[in-house]
This record gives sequence, structure tokens and C-alpha cells, in this order.
Amino acid sequence: MYLHGLGTAVPGRRFKQTECWEALQQAPQFAQLNARSQALLRKVLTGQNGISWRHMVMADWSETFVLTPGVLHDRFAQHAPALATQAAARALASSRLDAREVDAVIISTCTGYLCPGLSSYVSERLGLRADVQALDLVGQGCGAALPNMRTAEALLAAGRAQNVLTVCVEICSAALYLDNDPGVLISACLFGDGAGAAVWSRQPSPHARRVEWKSAKSHLSPGDRGALALEYRDGMLRNILSREVPALAARQVQALFAEMLESHPLKRDDIKGWILHAGGREVLDAIRRSLGLEELDLRLSAAVLRDYGNVSSAFVLFVLERALAEGLAGGWWWMSSFGAGFSCHGALLKVE
Repeated sequence: MYLHGLGTAVPGRRFKQTECWEALQQAPQFAQLNARSQALLRKVLTGQNGISWRHMVMADWSETFVLTPGVLHDRFAQHAPALATQAAARALASSRLDAREVDAVIISTCTGYLCPGLSSYVSERLGLRADVQALDLVGQGCGAALPNMRTAEALLAAGRAQNVLTVCVEICSAALYLDNDPGVLISACLFGDGAGAAVWSRQPSPHARRVEWKSAKSHLSPGDRGALALEYRDGMLRNILSREVPALAARQVQALFAEMLESHPLKRDDIKGWILHAGGREVLDAIRRSLGLEELDLRLSAAVLRDYGNVSSAFVLFVLERALAEGLAGGWWWMSSFGAGFSCHGALLKVE
């Protein structure tokens, strides 16, 4: 399959990490944390953690810490359809396809739940056909973009569609939780709101740079699912982020990449573009070392992390968009994401 268009979207309001720290100190939950937790938040938010800015759907940081099930659900229900539609509309405009030419729409999220799903709202707002194949994928966390696009690949390969719109949207500010668990606290310092979308087709685009999806692989490790997950507690989503995640992600990403090399006549140095989910600075550094790469190789992932934080499932779409916008050298590109499950995914792209 071939990429025809890309689009990303973030809320209009962005916040410095130091603004978050200043607002957090005024939040009622902050006083309930122990001294060690308060020190950890200060260290992450005022130190060098690879993130300068995060975009959030709230007008003011103080709204971020209104943490009740009803408020968080309303935050997701209001903003997820809007942000997903914005990214999807930009992808369609980039592809130069009309909305009625879309045969299937696939939307992934993990930071909230709607029934009917987001595909219903986005299809209506974009004006997609009534017979569009609308699929909602949930529960895959930060790694969801690749399974989403593999589903598009299956529809296109089977001849069930000619053009597929894929969307990842996360309102991470609707999945905030604060307690004395270090993983929960670090999560509150990493994630931002954002959406990414791509249009894939059976034929190359006559208008855009040729990006062909050549093959993909995934690996699921259920025994490690406790290291990275979302759970419900007190009616709210609570992120589980263990200390093992950097090493686990690095090991899984490297193993999957090695499998790809074994199935193709390629070497690591043949890869000209690295489109990788970052997770966080420590995770990205661990992945870089496991793959034997230089910091320059992962500068695009580091730049997205710096400017937006971890936007979860949409992250690799932000990196891919930036790679194309900056005219990254053509050849073989490797795109990889990981997340809940513990799952790891990769796709080999040929770019001209």
C-alpha cells in the first residue's frame, strides 16, 4: 500500500513543563503526596527530561488537575472527536482525495471510551459515505498506530477498499491520575494531547512523495503486560509505568528489527530513516543504544518529544510527517512503536 496524505493536530494551547510544575503545586492532590513524590515531580518537570512543551485541551493548567470521573470523561468526549477530525481533514487535504472516496476509516485510542465509537463522530464530521467501513480499535496504548495501519493494509490487500483513512487520537489529559506511585507521577509529566492521521491507497499518489509500505511485523509478550498498562481505579484511568519499560522497550524494538533484517536482504546501515516512538528520553536513549545508533539518527523522534511530549499512539505519525516535511533522504525507512500488551510493532517503508 502507498501513503497518500498525512495530517496531525494538537490543541491550540501549549504549556511549558515549568508551567505545569507551578500549577501542580496549587492542586489539591499535590498536598496529599508525600515529600518523595513531590520531589520527584519537581525533578522531572524542572529538569532536563527531553520535553519542553506539551499541548493540552484545557485553557489553563489549573483545569488539568480537576480529576473526577465525570470531568475526565467529558474532556475526552468533547475533544477526542474534534482533534481526530482535524488531523483526518488535514490528511485528506494532503492526499487530494475527496472524503467520499474513503472506503474505510480506522480509529485508535486508549485514553477514553465512547459508544458509538469515535469513527461514528469523525465520519459524520468529515462527510464520509454512509457505507464506509468504520472500525474502532482500543486497548493498544502507545503502540496502536502500527496495528491500525496493518489493518488498513489487510483491507487494501484483500480488495475490500481502495482508500483507507487511519487515525490515532489521544486526550492524555483525560487519563491523568496522581498518587505516590513513581510510574503514575512520571506519566503525568510525559504525556500530551494530540492526533495523527494518514490516508493509504492501493496505488501510488500522483501528487506526493512515493512512500510504500513493504512489510510489517509485530511481537506480543503477555508475560510483560504488567510493565505498561492503563487500569481503572476510582472510576478513572491510571497509567502503570514500571522501571523496566526502557530496557523492555529497547529489547523488543531491537529483536523485532533483527527479525526484519533476517527476512530481507538488508543491513542496519541500509536504513536511511528511523521513525520511532520515543516513550520518553530514557526510553529513546535505551532504544538508540540497543540499535547501535547515533543521536542524529533519532533526532526527529527527539524533536517531536521535545515539542509535544509523548502523544501516545499518534507519536510515530508526528515523526513521519516531520521526516517528509524535512526531506529526509529516500531509501529504506523503519517505523516502530510499542505499548500495552507488552507489544512491539514495526514496518518497513520504501521511500523515493
